[in-house]
Amino acid sequence: MEKICNEEELLRINKEVIRSILKGAPQKGVSVELWNGEKVWGEGDKLRIKLNYPWSLKEALKENSDLSLAESYIYGLVDLIGDIYLVFPIADWLTQRELPFKEKIKIWRKLRKIPSGRSFKKCWAEVNGELHSIERDKQAVQYHYDVSNDFYKLFLDKNLVYSCAYFKDPKDSLDKAQIQKIEHICRKLNLKEGEKLLDIGCGWGALIIHAAKKYGVKAVGITLSQNQYEYAKERIKEEGLEDRCTVLLADYRELDQWGEYDKIVSVGMFEHVGKKRAPTYFSQAYKLLKEKGLFLNHAITVNYREYGTPPSQFIRKYVFPDGELLPISTTLNFAEREGFEVRDVEALREHYTLTLMHWVKNLERNYEKARELVGEEKFRIWRLYMASSAYQFLTNRIGVYQSLLLKTGKEGESGMPLTREYMYKEEE
Repeated sequence: MEKICNEEELLRINKEVIRSILKGAPQKGVSVELWNGEKVWGEGDKLRIKLNYPWSLKEALKENSDLSLAESYIYGLVDLIGDIYLVFPIADWLTQRELPFKEKIKIWRKLRKIPSGRSFKKCWAEVNGELHSIERDKQAVQYHYDVSNDFYKLFLDKNLVYSCAYFKDPKDSLDKAQIQKIEHICRKLNLKEGEKLLDIGCGWGALIIHAAKKYGVKAVGITLSQNQYEYAKERIKEEGLEDRCTVLLADYRELDQWGEYDKIVSVGMFEHVGKKRAPTYFSQAYKLLKEKGLFLNHAITVNYREYGTPPSQFIRKYVFPDGELLPISTTLNFAEREGFEVRDVEALREHYTLTLMHWVKNLERNYEKARELVGEEKFRIWRLYMASSAYQFLTNRIGVYQSLLLKTGKEGESGMPLTREYMYKEEE
């Protein structure tokens, strides 16, 4: 089929296809404009979706998936100017809409007339080896977390906590909410002075430092990220906690201090484990704990009704390679099979929506610095991933839970308080 190079014809075809595929789509606050500045759909000014080239639409619709839509933004074929959250109802509508076969053929023939644009070298993750092996998990973790400590500082709180915060009030600052989250976890674990705490996936060390300073525990944190490891070691030194805090560059499967820890915590790490390795994960935690020891597992989940549907290829290829979300019921099933008693489960879905909105706002505010540190494409990937995640939490496709698990004594004794008041009692 002959390609059209005439500007007027290219404009006409783009207009026709846009109006056809978006007929009936949610358009509150949104407009679509072409590379010449002409608005062709919607009247809103909160979000402007701008097609930067005649072939932008062709590339965005190349596959009926989130991947081609995401890549059109990542590589600058499309700009999302303004409130990025408004694009997701439209993306949902596009990927879920079932057009009549004749209309699909008609659109396809029109798009074929548009010449192809320049190709892009894809900047997605490349990991190899056996799925969820130690070496492959290390590659996946380092792809995501070793972008740049300075980059993460642009949007995280002052303590670099890269997980769901805990808001007692929606107006809480991000710094306050993250401290509240760490404190909430420490209280749930009922930490006591002199106890030994293990943090599986300790990030930049905020939790182990807080627990050592405030509760007097001896804390060990492990991470597979070289950047996090070096940063946490330096922070521990600066805080003068080298006698109470240790950070190791290690995988959870490499630990063998059986029965040595009073308490274990894991925040935002289980998402990297996968269903296949979940029994090993809980078995390791169980063996590492003393009797009557507690394990708090804080992890993102997928809504049970969504489980089994194809995962986001954008997230898999550009954000969390090999990441895998499980329903909370499946996770708890694995924990119980390994011997844990489930003592408390708390949903924090709304808290993650608020957290991610803070991160997106901070990242957008620091756009120029982010571009200098990691480049335009990485900025776009992180903006899109965090904003889309906020939307996923908001619409209950994914959730996040804190599960408090107990390794009972030989006779079933728990050592636990009779009520949960200890988790919430204010300090005197």
